[in-house]
Amino acid sequence: MHSEQSWILKRAAITPKKTSLIDIATNRSWSYKQLGYEVKKWVMFLKNCSLQKGDRVAVIAENRIDLFAILFACAIGGYIYVPLNWRLSHSELDYILDDCTPALILYEDQFMKLIANNPHMKAYPITIEILAEHFDVPTNNWNSKDAWLMIYTGGTTGKPKGVILSYDAVNWNAFNTIISWNISSDDCTLNYMPLFHTGGLNALSIPILMAGGTVVIGNKFNPQEAIQSLNTYSTTISLFVPTMYQSMIDTEEFKKTSFPSIKVFLSGGAPCPITVHKTFLQKGVPFKEGYGLTEAGPNNFVIQPEEAAIKLGSVGKCMQFNEVKIQAPNGRECGRDEVGELYIKGKHMFSEYWKNPQETAKTIINGWLRTGDLAKMDLDGDIYIVGRVKEMIISGGENVYPQEVEQCIITHPKVKEVAVIGIADCHWGEIVTAFIVSDDAFNNVKEIQDLCRSHLGSYKIPRNIYFIPELPKTHVGKIDKKKLQTIQM
Repeated sequence: MHSEQSWILKRAAITPKKTSLIDIATNRSWSYKQLGYEVKKWVMFLKNCSLQKGDRVAVIAENRIDLFAILFACAIGGYIYVPLNWRLSHSELDYILDDCTPALILYEDQFMKLIANNPHMKAYPITIEILAEHFDVPTNNWNSKDAWLMIYTGGTTGKPKGVILSYDAVNWNAFNTIISWNISSDDCTLNYMPLFHTGGLNALSIPILMAGGTVVIGNKFNPQEAIQSLNTYSTTISLFVPTMYQSMIDTEEFKKTSFPSIKVFLSGGAPCPITVHKTFLQKGVPFKEGYGLTEAGPNNFVIQPEEAAIKLGSVGKCMQFNEVKIQAPNGRECGRDEVGELYIKGKHMFSEYWKNPQETAKTIINGWLRTGDLAKMDLDGDIYIVGRVKEMIISGGENVYPQEVEQCIITHPKVKEVAVIGIADCHWGEIVTAFIVSDDAFNNVKEIQDLCRSHLGSYKIPRNIYFIPELPKTHVGKIDKKKLQTIQM
């Protein structure tokens, strides 16, 4: 058994009495010693299921601390941990199960119907009683480049793809995060990000467990509960998506607290509105934006909070053990402040898409990960994410970056949320179109266009503006622009 597989057991031996995991919903708390014990129980259970190295263990459950014991048990046994997005439809989940062909499914009781639909697959409830046994170290022909996790992408551009993350990828993301972000055993994070998502597993949870800190797990996000928990557990660093931050800002609890233990809040998963940045700055609470994707990390950049307060929207410089470049369509590297496609390189990158060599070859080019995101670098070497390559609008031959227009519109005091997309047009090619969620039934199109006119070039001003009750969201709280394209106005 190699240390890259079993480091959680070494951590349990080093700091046995320290709290490792807290489950808000069930009011459970595990020390590192208890976590080590739970991991060993699951190691023996999986071994007794006659699993072989490389077998997939699919897990369908809402957020709960037990998932970490199973995750680390898979690492020690050499099995591939496949967390399933329980918010998907049965047909979508059936597709993923057919694709990854798990040797075993572990499930919460409320997902029995999915199990009933797949009677040919071996399945056990997560709550199964596992008798304590003598812990035998599994033996297998192990390599650090072997797969540990397979996380399925959201499938917004087609069928979901299984992203293979090796031991190297997961561990180097953790090393990089601990060193670049100064994570220590004193840190405590509150996580409401789903544990079927890389943000829930790899952004902070695994790095903080590696460092000996504490991870507090919430299940269904509630802004009032989140604010209370941030203070109750003396959290120091936490990640939320922008829509979660907006929900928290709208509460009375947010107005009353100063978050005394917080070193920094992180925003990820989607571009963060400038108004959210400014709200935290006005409270004097450190806040910064990150950038990541399932295929790399997801942690890739580092910026100090005081620098983030000056350079709103910048994700900073690349972390200590990875590389980035911004490339023009003709393959040359972009100059400063020139927009191009972001490429990433490092040991934290994914290995391949499961059984999909064609898509893998399109994404990994000469060792570099082609992200599909547009970015620019300023004179100080700090990176700004501009938007998705596929979301860029070409209107009358001019390039329009939706994020720039969104950041302008969100500054209107009556605008709560906004999404900008291009709608096909026979004359202009595409028309800049904005969808807005507003306060107090505000729906003044001219006022929004005048705001844009005062800050943006004329070709960037939305010709169509629609006020709608809410914006469609993906399973992790991102605005779903693909669905916006289908809305008939």
